[in-house]
Amino acid sequence: MSITNYRAARDLLLRLREDRDGALERFEWPDVGERFNWAVDWFDDIARGNHRPALVIAAADGSRVQRTFDELATRSDRLAAWLRDRGVAKGSVVMLMLGNQAPLWESMLAIMKLGAVTLPTTTALGPADLIDRIARGGVTHVICGEDDVAKFAEVPGDFARIRVGSGGQAGEGDASGWHDYADAFARPAAPTPHPGTAPNDPLLYYFTSGTTSLPKLVEHTQTSYPVGHLSTMYWLGLRPGDVHLTISSPGWAKHAWGCFFAPWIAEATVFVYDAPRFDAHSLMDALRRERVTTFCAPPTVWRMLIQADLSGGPGSLREAISAGEPLNPEVIGTVRDSWGLTIRDGYGQTEMTAIIANTPGAPVRDGSMGRPLPGCPVVLIDPLTGALGDEGEICLDLSAQRPMLMAGYVGSPEQNARATEGGYFHTGDVATRDADGFITYIGRTDDVFKASDYKISPFELESVLIEHPAVVEAAIVPAPDPVRLAVPKAYVTLAAGYEACDEVALQILRFARGRLAPFQRIRRIEFSEMPKTISGKIRRVELRMREQELAAGRITTIEWRDDQFPQLRQEIPGR
Repeated sequence: MSITNYRAARDLLLRLREDRDGALERFEWPDVGERFNWAVDWFDDIARGNHRPALVIAAADGSRVQRTFDELATRSDRLAAWLRDRGVAKGSVVMLMLGNQAPLWESMLAIMKLGAVTLPTTTALGPADLIDRIARGGVTHVICGEDDVAKFAEVPGDFARIRVGSGGQAGEGDASGWHDYADAFARPAAPTPHPGTAPNDPLLYYFTSGTTSLPKLVEHTQTSYPVGHLSTMYWLGLRPGDVHLTISSPGWAKHAWGCFFAPWIAEATVFVYDAPRFDAHSLMDALRRERVTTFCAPPTVWRMLIQADLSGGPGSLREAISAGEPLNPEVIGTVRDSWGLTIRDGYGQTEMTAIIANTPGAPVRDGSMGRPLPGCPVVLIDPLTGALGDEGEICLDLSAQRPMLMAGYVGSPEQNARATEGGYFHTGDVATRDADGFITYIGRTDDVFKASDYKISPFELESVLIEHPAVVEAAIVPAPDPVRLAVPKAYVTLAAGYEACDEVALQILRFARGRLAPFQRIRRIEFSEMPKTISGKIRRVELRMREQELAAGRITTIEWRDDQFPQLRQEIPGR
C-alpha cells in the first residue's frame, strides 16, 4: 500500500530528528503508488477511533473550540457527502475563504476527499481581487464566512455559493442562492470512498503574494504538499502528541505548512490562537496554558515578544522556530538568554515546502537559514554566469527527485519556462554558503543592486536599521545618483513617539554608519508608510519605481541626505 511507504519515511525522520547527517544519508522520498489521497489514505488512517485533540482553537475572549482526530474524520465525511450533492466533484475548484475557525479544517479535508482542488483565499480580499482570482482559478464553488457574503454580490459567475454563518441568517448583502454550511451535518454519512486521485493530480491552488508583479497562481499536487511537507515536519522538530502553534493567516501557503500538513503528518495537535489584534502577553499566556511544545512565528512576532516580559519562561515549549523572512541574530540571542531555547530559522516558498533549515539538535549559526533539508537538492547559481558556487540564486536541481516542488504556474507557460531555465527551479532569492554549508540570505535577485561598483544587499542594511528604537519597518532601495550610479536610500516607518525631523534622521543615519561598512553607507532617508501586498509584504518594486519618478523630477518628496549633516563625517573619520 502507498501509505506503508509514506509512514516508513515519516517514521525514519522521527527517529533521526536530531541526526541530520543520518537523515541526509538514509532518507528517500516515498513512492506512494499510482493513486494517493492524503485525506483518505493518511488522515483517516490515523484519525478513526483516535480521540486525541487534532485541532484546538482558543480565542482571545476565552472561548475554545476543539475537534478530535475522529471527529474531524467523521465531520469531513458528512461535509464531503453534502458537497458532492451540490456538485463538487473530482477536479472541481473550491475557493475557501474562511478565518481561523473549525470549518476551515473540515472543508480542507472534505474537498480533498472528493479529489477536488482547494483555493485557499484570505478574507482580506475585496471584490476586485475576487473577480480576478475566481476567473483565473476556474472556481466552481465558494465557501466563505457570513461576514464576506456581501463581497460576492459584485462578483459575476455561476459558481455555487456556501456560507458559514449563524443559523441561516443573511449578512449585509443579498444572501439568496447561498447554501448553509450547517446543513451538511443534519445526517450521518459513510466514510468517503477513495476518489482515485493520482499523485500528480491537482490538490491546491495558491496565489503568491505579488511583491514584484501580479500574483502568480501556483498548482500543488496530491503529493507536492502532502509528501513534500515531510521536510517541514523535520524542520519543525515535531513528534506525535506534540501541541504545535504556527502564527499565520488563513489563505496563505504558510498556514497549510504549519496549521495543517506538517503537524498532522507527525500526529500532533494543531493549536490556533485566534485574536482580533496581536497582544504579546496574551499569546505567551496561551502558549503556557495550552502546553504548546513547538512554536513557529514570523520575525515581527518574535520582535514583539522580546519587547514583552519573557521572565515567565517558555512553559512546555521545546522548539522555537522563525519563518517568513530571515531573523536578526539579536532576537535569537535575547530569546536564548531568557528561555534557554535557540530560535531555528528555515526557508521555503509558496512554490515548495521547507528546503533549507536549522534542524533540531544540529549546530545553529545565528543569522543563517541553515543547511539543505533531507531530500532537497539545493544549489546556488551565479545569476550572471550560471555557474554553481557558494554565492548566487537559491535553486533546486530538477534532475533530482523533488516532490516538494509545485507542478507549475497555472496558465503561464512563459513564467514556467523562466522559473525552470537551465534545468533548475529558480527561487529568485540570493544567498551565500560558508565552508560548513550554512546558507545566509542576501536578498531577492530583483532587490540586490550596485552602488559605486559594490553589491548592496537591502536585507543587510534593513537588519541594522530595525535595531534602532525609532524604526518599526525599513526598506532599502537604490536611488539614482549621477556619480555613483545609485546610492542606498532608506524608507522608514517610525515608531510611536517619533516624528519625521532633522534630529531623528540624524540619529538613524548615525546609528547605521556606526554599524555598516563604508560602501554600505545609507545616503538618504525618507519617512513613510510602506506599500504592501495583501499578505503584508513590502512592495519594494513600487519604491524603486518611485525613486525613478523622483530622479526624473515628475514627483517631489521630503527626504534627508547624509551630506546635510557634516557632523557625521567628523564623528566617524574616513566615512
